Amino acid sequence: MFTLGVCAEMVFRDLPIHERARRIHDAGFQAEIWDWTRHDLDALARTPAEFSSMTGYIRGSLTDEDGAAELLRTAEESIRAAEQLSCPRLNLHGTGLDGEGLPVVPVTGEPTGEMWIAAHRTLTRLAELGESAGVTFTLENLNTAVDHPGVPFARAADTLALVAAVNRPGLRMNLDLYHAQIGEGNLVELVRRAHGLGLIGEIQVADVPGRCEPGTGEINYPAVASALVDLGYEGTVAMEAWASSDSDLALERFRSAFTP
Repeated sequence: MFTLGVCAEMVFRDLPIHERARRIHDAGFQAEIWDWTRHDLDALARTPAEFSSMTGYIRGSLTDEDGAAELLRTAEESIRAAEQLSCPRLNLHGTGLDGEGLPVVPVTGEPTGEMWIAAHRTLTRLAELGESAGVTFTLENLNTAVDHPGVPFARAADTLALVAAVNRPGLRMNLDLYHAQIGEGNLVELVRRAHGLGLIGEIQVADVPGRCEPGTGEINYPAVASALVDLGYEGTVAMEAWASSDSDLALERFRSAFTP
């Protein structure tokens, strides 16, 4: 059976981040964070929380030489931060995002062939870093229609293709079903394909529209959960969603949706 996690950035928002992590742990979930540079890692490490994922870079991009060098340099810093929290997965995007989730270096139109080659080269080096450190980098698909316009390699099909092309254990896909529903849909078949290739490092969920907990929108998450059970998926499913009202209620709705 898969493990459930909750993003501490998006629930219990009136509390300090370490208290959010503690509340998530007490409710029986793993905890996840975004940009670790904004948080007191010592305070987080003192909680009993089990951390399943955090952002794996500070700045940089996959598409150009200078951006790749910065991505790799800050990924090494992120590995050291992950060691402090015993966090096994470090999350990546096609390019660095600002505080509003917008790309620091947006791409207009489709990525060029040169960008694909640069991304493959950079992700291969990141996978090697991860394997040496005993952590896994995960490349997350995003949507460009609502939340992240201008991010390259945002579609699930693109991130899956890159991870498959690198084909190293230090790189897997963070399959975000909220973003995939907006960008592509057909979620159960997407999960089956990525799982069949052995390329899922983690699955993240939120409902559409609104990006709140399962049960607040159009996605049939109990059907997704049943498909994961049928596939024998044993990784993490993490709720990366805003609480529509009460955070404790949001966590229970999430648990209910993923308890087939």
